[in-house]
Amino acid sequence: MLFGNMSVLSTTDLHRIFEKLDTNSDGFLSLEEMNSLLQNIGNNNSQFTLHELESLVQKKSLDFNEFLFFYNSISKPNNDEDDDDELLEKDLATTFKVFDLDGDGFITSQELECVLKKLGFLDETSGKDCRSMIQFYDTNLDGRLDFQEFKNMMLLTTA
Repeated sequence: MLFGNMSVLSTTDLHRIFEKLDTNSDGFLSLEEMNSLLQNIGNNNSQFTLHELESLVQKKSLDFNEFLFFYNSISKPNNDEDDDDELLEKDLATTFKVFDLDGDGFITSQELECVLKKLGFLDETSGKDCRSMIQFYDTNLDGRLDFQEFKNMMLLTTA
């Protein structure tokens, strides 16, 4: 799972995501299947071409173990070098854009709920949970997360 009192996605969560993405049930995620998720949860500012996605994953498809490896490689920051810090900042900015559906620079509980539902993590009655997650990390108490609050949340839950 992703936020609040939840930590990095579990293997069970990742398996659920993998199965949802594997639309043809062949045990592999094609670039098209991965790109479909990005298109469904992202906005126009975070879209990848298939060529860019292939450059990122270095393969035409991923089995579940490769998907786990890929997830772990992008979800566990290594802060030993300045380049890693810059890469982490860029990755966090990209992730922030996925949740900032209207592109206004903030994540609301409604946007968080919408994206998490698309990922299959929430059901129709989980709106209160999203409000609680936002409130927990909303240090300026404006009812939404700006990038710095989002960054603090992600670094606290993935460390």
